[in-house]
Amino acid sequence: MLEIAYLIASVTFILGLKMLSNPASARKGNLIAALGMVVGIIATIFLYRSENGAPLDNLIFIFGAIALGTVVGTLMAKKVKMTAMPQMVSLFNGMGGACAALISIIEYWHCSQSGTFPALKLAIILAGLIIGTVSFAGSIIAWGKLEDKIKDRCLPRQQVINMGLLLLVIGMVIYVATGGLAGWGIYLVLCLCMLYGILFVLPIGGADMPVVISLLNSFTGVAAAMGGFLYSNQAMLTGGILVGSAGTILTVLMCKAMNRSLVNVLIGAIGGGSAGTAGGGPQGDIREISSSDLAVMLAYAKKLRIVPGYGLAVAQAQHTVHDLEKMLVSNGVEVKYSIHPVAGRMPGHMNVLLAEADVSYDNLEEMEDANPAFYTTDVVLVIGANDVVNPAARTDRSSPIFGMPILDVDKAHNVVVLKRSMGRGYAGIENALFFDKKTRMYFGDAKDSLGRLLAELKQL
Repeated sequence: MLEIAYLIASVTFILGLKMLSNPASARKGNLIAALGMVVGIIATIFLYRSENGAPLDNLIFIFGAIALGTVVGTLMAKKVKMTAMPQMVSLFNGMGGACAALISIIEYWHCSQSGTFPALKLAIILAGLIIGTVSFAGSIIAWGKLEDKIKDRCLPRQQVINMGLLLLVIGMVIYVATGGLAGWGIYLVLCLCMLYGILFVLPIGGADMPVVISLLNSFTGVAAAMGGFLYSNQAMLTGGILVGSAGTILTVLMCKAMNRSLVNVLIGAIGGGSAGTAGGGPQGDIREISSSDLAVMLAYAKKLRIVPGYGLAVAQAQHTVHDLEKMLVSNGVEVKYSIHPVAGRMPGHMNVLLAEADVSYDNLEEMEDANPAFYTTDVVLVIGANDVVNPAARTDRSSPIFGMPILDVDKAHNVVVLKRSMGRGYAGIENALFFDKKTRMYFGDAKDSLGRLLAELKQL
């Protein structure tokens, strides 16, 4: 019965992940996978038997921990803002890494008590400890950086230090695996891995943080799979492999969307305060547009494309932009949302944000479909996006984002950019789009600006 329950849980994980690939079925897929996790937990609690046939004990502690986690998780999920979703993902991912590391420590302690260290089991324990600890430490640093509680720090010869520390970790693991520092050696490995996880993420800039979170997420999945091997738990093994492989694929796709290799991300400096914040950049005159003029422009447009960015999320303007869409559609304007793969702070951020406002999935366009359509688009409304629409990625070889695929909004007939100010984007570089002759700037908080625009449209 226990094996059947684990099989059911594994199947639900696979089905849930498959359904997450489509926005229309993503919520249902999430619930199905969660149900599978419940099945796996309940089966473990009530059906598991040890080698001598004894059931699990300490049920009071187990259910107490489940209750506590349920309450904390529910409160966090209800209170978190959409703009803080990447931080929450990073924090939860770190907790998964910590759990995997604790499993390794506990199993190492059990082996020490029995005096036997099977080679394969010891290798799995140490692998889970390394990967889980690095994921935990790195995820917590990533959370702090996204929350602006931790600033970018780069030590002299940072990468040399990191490589040296990694080699030290590997050497220490080999020493512990061969019987050195018996008993407490694993705690030294734990501390070294913790230090490496911190120094690994600390110098990486904010613009690259989504890639790092995705990579650390894959680490946590692999660490969880190590626990599945230790306990011969198929559900844990399947879940860990799915998370690890999905996180790796997502990391590769994000690097491709930024036209950068993973190595370049891990040793680069975009958003980290060097290349991205250098002075200079495009110069010229900017042209502002009033609410009334913009209302007329939109009212007489046939095709409008809206490019959402992090500024839309910060202003919580997703409902207002949906109201604008409905008003324009009722007047015969074709409205689509063009989504860049890394818009916002993580993949899918803008899709979830717009889904929260009941924007139809059919109105969302990915970059590959949007770019050819810009040539026949009358107006593009860029709301809070910056780097993902910067033409320097195509034209300026000296730019740190050169070669990064972008939304070609400058090919449209007219471009209107909604921004609070002329501040630079997440990559810290000036945007040539703002000085284009076809571009008009509409300054102010996105929600307030769209509210004024709606009022003007109603008066036409």
